[in-house]
Amino acid sequence: MKIFKFFLIVFVVVPFVAWAMKPAVQNSVVYDRTAVIYEVNVRQYTVPGTFNAFSKHLSQLKKLGVNVLWFMPINPISKVDRKGSLGSYYAVQNYKAVNPEFGTVGDFKKVVAEAHSMGFKVILDWVANHTGRDNVWIKAHPDWYVKDSLGQPLAPNGWADVAQLNYKNKNMRAAMIDAMLFWVKVCNVDGFRCDYAVGVPLDFWLAARKTLEKIKPVFMLAEGDNPNYTVKVFNMDYNWRLLHTMNEIAKGKQTIADLDKVVQYTDTAYFATAIKMNFITNHDENTGGSEYARMGDGANTFAVLTYMLPGMPLIYTGQEAGMKKSLLFFDKDTVPSWNNLMEFRFYQSLNDLKHTQPALHAGATGGKMIRYTTESPVVYIFARVLPNDRVMVVLNLSSKPQQIHFTGTKPAGQWINWISKKDVDASSLENTTLAPWKYEILVSNPK
Repeated sequence: MKIFKFFLIVFVVVPFVAWAMKPAVQNSVVYDRTAVIYEVNVRQYTVPGTFNAFSKHLSQLKKLGVNVLWFMPINPISKVDRKGSLGSYYAVQNYKAVNPEFGTVGDFKKVVAEAHSMGFKVILDWVANHTGRDNVWIKAHPDWYVKDSLGQPLAPNGWADVAQLNYKNKNMRAAMIDAMLFWVKVCNVDGFRCDYAVGVPLDFWLAARKTLEKIKPVFMLAEGDNPNYTVKVFNMDYNWRLLHTMNEIAKGKQTIADLDKVVQYTDTAYFATAIKMNFITNHDENTGGSEYARMGDGANTFAVLTYMLPGMPLIYTGQEAGMKKSLLFFDKDTVPSWNNLMEFRFYQSLNDLKHTQPALHAGATGGKMIRYTTESPVVYIFARVLPNDRVMVVLNLSSKPQQIHFTGTKPAGQWINWISKKDVDASSLENTTLAPWKYEILVSNPK
């Protein structure tokens, strides 16, 4: 009997569990391991704030070298309990319509088609946890909402302009999936960035993805930091731990030891196929303060780190222009200028690095991370290594000069400085003094 149980566990139970926990298939149509994602804030991108005005920037984004365009919600915005003069993108009034502020469904369809013709993939921000307080479903289907003590649609998390959806209702679930299908079928979007994804039951997302992929392969990004959501359903989620740690290092409150903890967490908690989205800013962070307000002169240094660590880097509207202001969120505002050529070239160079160096691939095919320790708690040095490709980064994560004194294995061999294109012997790093916020990127294969 014991032998039978042993064979049952080894040959039946264990294989079944392994199959059940197998990560979501990383489809080849959307999942580009060299990709850089770009968040589009249509309202604030141009003075007109329309799809047609934004489309004129596609060629510049192509030159920048981004691959995936993430459009913040494009649906009509509720007027009841609206915040500010224009309201929050995330208070959806109708899931199957376009905000007239931006244009028409036809205009969006045209932008998607043009983006596709230029090689971009397009994902749409999707708000499934809640709707605006005058969404078309509120009166037609009041049972689709969670109710408060007064029998009114519940405002979740203190968000007064939205109403909590009831995921115990099967009809609501079906309608939500049908609305997502609308954008895949009508506008040919390539996937979704799912707002507050962890607030929605995981089994809903699984059902939604299965249904969507009957039409075409999709890319799914979860706003969350939960490895369970990257099993079977989401290709990528947020690297909030990295962002928060970088913010604290910039303030002098944490060190590279805390960065090592972030990397270790990702390595142990996530499957190798899952992607972390690395970023120094996005629409939420910018609303509370630009990356320069949080990171000061270290903003670009931390941006380099988001490209070097395993994952997919994000660029937010205006980031490549060195925008130092917080864009208004509920009212009309505009990126001050797109003419910062130096900052544009900085991100263009990083994108080129990401595209051409296999060691920086996202997911399981990327290079193994090798840390080189020094005496300084703010000098961070590591390499991403494959048999035929290596990339090393040297970072001074502080506002003071730092001298390099290795305490363990020292990097060796001949490299090429990615920025200056000069040859570098890695042994020369010993005793080098790094200027405040200095970074060096070294490659073995400068394609």
